[in-house]
Amino acid sequence: MKFLVTGGAGFIGSNYLHYVVNKYPEDYFVCLDALTYAGNYNNIKSLEGKENYKFVKGDIRDNKFIDQLFNDEKFDIVINFAAESHVDNSIKNPNLFADTNVLGTMTLLNASKKYNVKRYHQVSTDEVYGDLPLDRPDLKFKETTPIHTSSPYSASKAGADLQVLAYARTFGIPVTISRCSNNYGPYQFPEKLIPVVISKALNNEAIPVYGKGENVRDWIHVHDHNVGVDLIVRNGRVGEIYNLGGHSEKSNLDVVKTILKHLEKDESLISFVTDRPGHDLRYAIDSTKVEEELGWTRTYNFDEGIKETIDWYVNNQEWIEEIKTGKYKEAYKG
Repeated sequence: MKFLVTGGAGFIGSNYLHYVVNKYPEDYFVCLDALTYAGNYNNIKSLEGKENYKFVKGDIRDNKFIDQLFNDEKFDIVINFAAESHVDNSIKNPNLFADTNVLGTMTLLNASKKYNVKRYHQVSTDEVYGDLPLDRPDLKFKETTPIHTSSPYSASKAGADLQVLAYARTFGIPVTISRCSNNYGPYQFPEKLIPVVISKALNNEAIPVYGKGENVRDWIHVHDHNVGVDLIVRNGRVGEIYNLGGHSEKSNLDVVKTILKHLEKDESLISFVTDRPGHDLRYAIDSTKVEEELGWTRTYNFDEGIKETIDWYVNNQEWIEEIKTGKYKEAYKG
């Protein structure tokens, strides 16, 4: 089978490609990425030369380009990781998020319809469900939880999900959607909580924490997330939504303190700052459906996974430094 993997130079997409390109030598994977600021060719550079893989630079919003790519490649399966994903940026520039996350998704759906792909998979987020109260640990997001977005980012992802489901019902496109909790692991762009904390702690810089750091997230290792995506794409029921959660709820402050402890840094580096507008209180995912239907399990618990992740960043400080200096943008020579 031939796969199109959009956003493949980003954090989750690049980890997915490292997993599947090596696991499925009989399949062929085309990585498409626009290499905007969060797309880092260094994340996938080691895949160069693999017989079942190639990289294409391009934008999912470019209708003519996408149509030509689908015509040339005859994809069997499309997996859309491509998205603007940083909530703070969505508050500053909401239109960009609607443009990429909704209209870009529709461009892919239109091409998938025209060229009769066998499966279109949308990688979504638990943020489309809104948030949960801190004092109700019994409550978790299910696939049937109503959409209730809080930020321009989550609204754009919800809009994309709704278009995917609409195209499935109206045009009969065979689709699936996965909604995951907060990912962590290697290659995460240093704007998100965990890589920011690691980077600043290594340099003994102040670590900003929103509000009192009480906001709770359900953390999933990126590898476990991608194993789930692979299972859903290959074996999930057409038209279904599947939640992928880490079952590792941690407050932001607890995550920061865990990282500082592992790096043997003092908690005096923590600097509480004004909270983000519309900041969701708590995310928690119920993954029962994908566990029972597809046999998905997690291989990482948070304590082990975060230590491995911290060590990766410690051992790859050049990767972080090239992002800080902008040198990473020169990695792709095409």
